Amino acid sequence: MKQQETVDYFLKVVWQNMANTYNQIASGFGITQAIGYVLINIEKEGTAVSKLAGLLGVKATSLSRMLNNMEELGLIYRETSAGDKRSVKVYLTEFGVEKRHLAREVVISFNEYLNENLSSQEKNNLVLTLQKLNKLTLAYTNTNVNDEQKDK
Repeated sequence: MKQQETVDYFLKVVWQNMANTYNQIASGFGITQAIGYVLINIEKEGTAVSKLAGLLGVKATSLSRMLNNMEELGLIYRETSAGDKRSVKVYLTEFGVEKRHLAREVVISFNEYLNENLSSQEKNNLVLTLQKLNKLTLAYTNTNVNDEQKDK
């Protein structure tokens, strides 16, 4: 099977192109696509570092460098829970709220562009297919490969 014939190839290429587009736009605002995504996902009452890590698909320890950078830029601040010293919440500064607003506007604008160029049926089919792919991916185990090897 050629790489261009696999589903994951197209998912990766499309996501990379989207991320590159977002990064080009975000750089004009002095942030990255990843920082914009974090900003959009920080709630007014604060968001736990562990929750942010889950949204980004990384471990909380891996998120630390980005949060340090965001703190240095004056976008966020962190507070440790008084009841549980292991629990840390992230909050937006006023500057962070401004940048989140810009990030949201970019996401809204890009999605309006996509909606103008995809029919409702195309969009619905894509979302349903991606949801199914996600379920299949989560259900996939290496035993599928091992079973095929046994059959040879």
